Amino acid sequence: MRPVFEKTPHSQWESFHCEVVRGDSYNAAWHFHPEYQITLVIRSCGYRLVGDNIAPLHSGDLVLVGSNLPHVWQQERPDRADTAPAVHAVIVRFLETFAGKDFLDIPEMKPVQLLLRRSVRGLQVTGATRQTAAEKMRKLADATGLERISGLLSILNTLAQSDELKPIASAGFVPVLNGSDHDRMERVCDYINGHLDGVIDRADVAREAHLSEGAFSRFFKLRTGKTLPRYVNELRVGRACRLLAEDEAKIIDIALECGFANLANFNRRFLEIAGLTPHDYRRKFQNR
Repeated sequence: MRPVFEKTPHSQWESFHCEVVRGDSYNAAWHFHPEYQITLVIRSCGYRLVGDNIAPLHSGDLVLVGSNLPHVWQQERPDRADTAPAVHAVIVRFLETFAGKDFLDIPEMKPVQLLLRRSVRGLQVTGATRQTAAEKMRKLADATGLERISGLLSILNTLAQSDELKPIASAGFVPVLNGSDHDRMERVCDYINGHLDGVIDRADVAREAHLSEGAFSRFFKLRTGKTLPRYVNELRVGRACRLLAEDEAKIIDIALECGFANLANFNRRFLEIAGLTPHDYRRKFQNR
């Protein structure tokens, strides 16, 4: 089965994506993406498939997956008697340019360059390195601002300096990728980004993808892990965050500029996604 292209969720207020996964599953198909990925399994019981390698999952499992290397983490059916989430993991996805277009070209980043090249087969982190990097991964999930950037750089430096990383996929593994998925997702994302300040109708986006509405909904959810409304709201809130921090415009004007029909809906969605109200978000930046 060919892996599907997955669009990494990426908000306008972040240079790379970091998420804490909790629930009954990882909610992912066999997929690939251009971002490098570091996955720390805190709690899970199942298996992971990276390239042509399959291995059981266990608490503490830590893996670096290279760019466009197909992979999936699969959770076994949870024990109904256990009320705790079956899956608890920290996942980081980043491009080589997350800290700037030419940042990896500076001499001090040479070890990280070599690390990312080695990750083409996937790398399992073991020994003392795993314990050190896992602690940093846990902290990264709560970090903000420059601490977030320095946290990821610290993790990459720890991995780059270690001899406790083991290749996962076989040396001869060559993935067969579904390029049409990538082109279709790029068209969809370009359309959404170009219409964020107006009405985005599912039928119009589905036509952009050359799919029926039902097929598009399944396609989009599988490749982003989100429904179209949730994805659009996150992009709009991301744009609003930038305007709230940089612009002195009234909050209602920013809400309308970002595509929200009214202030009440904007406040509700902003709190749901950003974790605080637009007013508190702006005040947070003004007090810095």
